[in-house]
Amino acid sequence: MKKIILASNNKGKIREFNAMLSDIYEVVSMSDMGVEEVPEIGLTFVENALIKARNASAQSGLPALADDSGIVVDALNGEPGIYSARYAGNHGDDEANTQKILDEMANVPDTQRSARFWCAIVFVEHANDPTPIIVQRGWEGEILRKKTGKNGFGYDPIFHVPTHGCASAELAPEIKNAISHRGQALDALLKELKS
Repeated sequence: MKKIILASNNKGKIREFNAMLSDIYEVVSMSDMGVEEVPEIGLTFVENALIKARNASAQSGLPALADDSGIVVDALNGEPGIYSARYAGNHGDDEANTQKILDEMANVPDTQRSARFWCAIVFVEHANDPTPIIVQRGWEGEILRKKTGKNGFGYDPIFHVPTHGCASAELAPEIKNAISHRGQALDALLKELKS
């Protein structure tokens, strides 16, 4: 089976990608290949995903897949957006990040709590690939008033999924993978790769 490097060390993301790609690729992480992270200096999800994919491919010599994703909250003028992982200051502090949104949204009425998870996925055959495959997808929902559920990671406990009437963190992983921003984007990417 062909190896592909996922430009991430996020265990939740690696689990999700492995589950979704297992019949096509063997997904390896940056730590598996000794790949060092690169600063995400892009101003959009696409730019950051491309930076990460090219870096992972250059250091590993493998085709690379990178996603940049986050939550976009309308009442916060699109924040945290590309800064979702480090919104409260420390990178990857899910507890602090979700609490910061809850605090900032405390006085926002129920009718104005719209948000979406956004995902840009980039695939490069090699570091200098002039025709990367780029796919973007969103997952519409609302910001809850308190955390609920034990599944998922990141902002899942405060993201209400209207189609299922629960928080993203209350969905079974296979359901979340099928309907989430990342699931939709990966599905579209797989169709591109197969064609």
